Amino acid sequence: MTELHLRAAEPADLDAVLVFWKISAEGTSISDDRDGVERLVARDPEALILAERDGELVGTVIAGFDGWRCHLYRLAVHPERRRQGIGSALLTAAEERFVRLGGRRADAMVLVRNETGQHAWRAAGYAPEEKWRRWVKHLTD
Repeated sequence: MTELHLRAAEPADLDAVLVFWKISAEGTSISDDRDGVERLVARDPEALILAERDGELVGTVIAGFDGWRCHLYRLAVHPERRRQGIGSALLTAAEERFVRLGGRRADAMVLVRNETGQHAWRAAGYAPEEKWRRWVKHLTD
């Protein structure tokens, strides 16, 4: 198996990332469109981390840091490439980024119905924090 290459996404990657998420991510988000991902990369060019093997996109994670909190989104590995250490490598890269930026604690958004994701996050050392509840208000239709 060839080496895994991790790098920050560039604007030219974004269409491929959106297609990848339809195949590999669990669920969709209101921000899963070209404009949303372009804003992310323009605001924080290192936040969207890609994993490639032989030039093929095999995984992603968004490691967002707002100066106060470290947030993880869109940890996704292609279904045919799971259980090969790709997700772990992406999380390590994200956590190292957070530490470099001064982050102290990372949190992840994981759908309750995503049992595979629940197991993966637990295996990576994350745990649900039941005392918190996410409150959401959509700002656009």
